[in-house]
Amino acid sequence: MRTSSPAPTTRGFLNIGILAHVDAGKTSLTERLLFDTGVIDRLGSVDAGTTRTDSGEIERRRGITIRSAVASFTVDGLHVNLIDTPGHSDFIAEVERALGVLDGAVLVLSAVEGVQAQTRVLMKTLRRLGLPTLIFVNKIDRTGAREAETLSAIRARLTPRIIPVNTVHAIGTRDARTLPGSFDDPAFRERVAEALAEDDDALLTDLVEDRVPDAGRLRSGLADHTARGLLHPLYFGSAHSGQGVADLLDGIARWLPDRSAPERSAGPGTFADSAPSAPSTESAVPVGTVFAVERGANGEKTAYLRLFSGFLRRRDRVTLHRHGPDGSVGDITGRITALEVVGAPPGADHRLTPGGIARLRGLPGVRVGDRLGPVPAPGSAFGGGNGKRDGNGDGTGGGSGDPLPRFAPPSLETVVRPRHPEDAPRLYAALAALADQDPLIGTRPLPDGAGTSLLLYGEVQKEIIAATLGEEFGVEAVFEESRTVFRERPTGSGAAYEGIDRHHTPAFWATIGLRVDPGAPGSGVVFRRETELGAIPLGFDRAIEETARRTLQQGLYGWPVTDCVVTLTHSGYASPVSTGTDFRSLTPLVLMRALDEAGTRVYEPCHAYEAEVPADALNAVTGLLAEQGARIRDTVPGQGTWLVKGVIPVRRVAAVERRLPALSRGEGLWWSAPTDDLPCPGTPPVRARTDGDPLNRAAYLRHLGRG
Repeated sequence: MRTSSPAPTTRGFLNIGILAHVDAGKTSLTERLLFDTGVIDRLGSVDAGTTRTDSGEIERRRGITIRSAVASFTVDGLHVNLIDTPGHSDFIAEVERALGVLDGAVLVLSAVEGVQAQTRVLMKTLRRLGLPTLIFVNKIDRTGAREAETLSAIRARLTPRIIPVNTVHAIGTRDARTLPGSFDDPAFRERVAEALAEDDDALLTDLVEDRVPDAGRLRSGLADHTARGLLHPLYFGSAHSGQGVADLLDGIARWLPDRSAPERSAGPGTFADSAPSAPSTESAVPVGTVFAVERGANGEKTAYLRLFSGFLRRRDRVTLHRHGPDGSVGDITGRITALEVVGAPPGADHRLTPGGIARLRGLPGVRVGDRLGPVPAPGSAFGGGNGKRDGNGDGTGGGSGDPLPRFAPPSLETVVRPRHPEDAPRLYAALAALADQDPLIGTRPLPDGAGTSLLLYGEVQKEIIAATLGEEFGVEAVFEESRTVFRERPTGSGAAYEGIDRHHTPAFWATIGLRVDPGAPGSGVVFRRETELGAIPLGFDRAIEETARRTLQQGLYGWPVTDCVVTLTHSGYASPVSTGTDFRSLTPLVLMRALDEAGTRVYEPCHAYEAEVPADALNAVTGLLAEQGARIRDTVPGQGTWLVKGVIPVRRVAAVERRLPALSRGEGLWWSAPTDDLPCPGTPPVRARTDGDPLNRAAYLRHLGRG
């Protein structure tokens, strides 16, 4: 067993994530890494619910990770923060938020079950983010484990760019043992050289001329290719027995680059070259991202923040910025009352340095995704820049100011009610607390006590929320059947105006003119002004913008409006009688008239899918896809299989997943992930309004009590 260093190291920080399909052994591997590095003195068990990272009661009972947990260990002088991310597809937003603060990842799969659909989803995400990734093939000591077949499946279904760095003896038995590869072995050096040569012309020339490079050059090349996402060292092992885990620890220290040590860069275009710099001066502006929030028994929040530059100390006053779902930018300011650096020894200085992660308290309004640092521009990321690092176009740009990939908003909606009506206030407060931990779930109170609308990614997430409400908040809730959340987009331009009538007593002491235009795809809601700044008091101006964004949560058909530009064309007030309530009340009437003139079209959320099926099942599967409204965009023949690619409405995915195994004799493989939505054919679906219906002036005024 390795031992953890007793003090912070000089090599720097490395923040890594462990990702896997459900039941591949991700949490067990986390326990083994902590045990082998001396952090814990006994191994926890997923089955017994005694693991270190799955600390929630629900996580322990179900045996799956739901929220990101952080642990820390030291290996070969390197301080490693280990972020144990969720493995279930319903928590993919939690996964991607965690990935935004990582330097590298370990992808775990089982030597028995092999490559699963969610494994492919995770690998696609890792490649898109350009994260350096090691692969750990777990459960080599289980009956049915296979070495050659697993490697073939990985190359065919996951990525061909792997290099096994250890081998297995007696695989599939309790006596399974791993043997690490050695650069002293000519055969091993040749295998590494051949893998590197696919992206290194000079190395390829040497091989053609029978010149095998020396071990030093190969080690440097493997580190460089791993850092750039061009190659993935692969380790066989068992989290249960510990076989292969020492090899994996060695690989973490050798091949995954830490951002706090820029000198490890192997040249332009490498990972370290594109990562944000880590200034060491005391005056550097701190920049960081909140990627997880926990709530204690007394309700106090603890935020996990990854720092990319600058320094943070206890008692520092900080301002955190955030983007709302409608594109607005908000902020909270507070003073850090407690700062605990993850992995720091007792009595260490309460100071967070670049690359480190800390638990912060004293910020009651903090939420997941908040950014510390300069105010982000619309469309920019809150992360530190896990951008394009591999040069293959899968990334999205490096640096803390560049946009990161955005995961799609939840595509399902349910209505939650308390089983006991007197619990309604407690239920809403509990849902608001859960929204702090995952802002994407979204809550919306329904009128007349009809319950609360809740946004979801999947049915498992609904089950987890129900259990959390009961066990952590003591509220028993009833959930309606989930339904699809559609979106609206303007089809044209429209304008509306209403001013103060000085000859009669106006309904609203406010003048507002608004224009609605289509926005760029993916731009969300953009608010602009053609009026002079200062034409009305700032509070009135802010009331118009905030209300406009809130109003567009329910478009002409009741669905959220996106990719829309709202322009304030006229504004005015009458002092001293005008109030903010006048502007907040009038804005929906004017905006909805403008939107009605512009018109909207309803769009349905969709998934891009890949279905790999036996050749003799192709007709049956394509028939099923057509029946479910899927579009087939490509079919690719394989060895006895066909790969079908296309787009399918989200509401049809579950039906295909249920029926595919029977049509393919259990051999079909399905993968899907959110993609661009598509226009709804036929009569648009309508969602009941909860805003008093500003499309109907009389009904809206009655709603306001002004009828």
